Amino acid sequence: MKTIFDQEVRDELIRRINQLDNNAQAQWGKMNLYQMIKHCTNWEEWMQGKGNPVYKQVFIGKIFGKIGLKRMIKDDKPIDKGVPTSAQFKIKETGGDIPAEKQKWTVLIQSYEQYSNPTFIHDFFGKMTKEQVGLMVYKHNDHHLRQFNG
Repeated sequence: MKTIFDQEVRDELIRRINQLDNNAQAQWGKMNLYQMIKHCTNWEEWMQGKGNPVYKQVFIGKIFGKIGLKRMIKDDKPIDKGVPTSAQFKIKETGGDIPAEKQKWTVLIQSYEQYSNPTFIHDFFGKMTKEQVGLMVYKHNDHHLRQFNG
């Protein structure tokens, strides 16, 4: 399975990010291209612990989180199209500097080469191993790139 901790996988994601057409339309979901890219950069910063995030698992996640995580990363199947976005990652602004956000996203992807965030707790899945983080990060990025034909 693909993990963000493999250089070839990071290179593939960066290539796909750079190939996104600035006029690309979503194949599903409510976000436009800018919102998707901003969502992904905010999510990557959160995953990596940038900006001193406060990590807390929601109650429903304490009940179903481990089951959901296991289901999501058990194989190479992409994330389903209808998976809801956590409120903290919904982007309200509809426009901004797409090239700058794409550049920020690629830098964040590359920085997984030195990933270390032992305090990370996913808001639904809870505490995750580094291996689980690697699989989940790849799947999240792949999901949104596929959303915009990237």
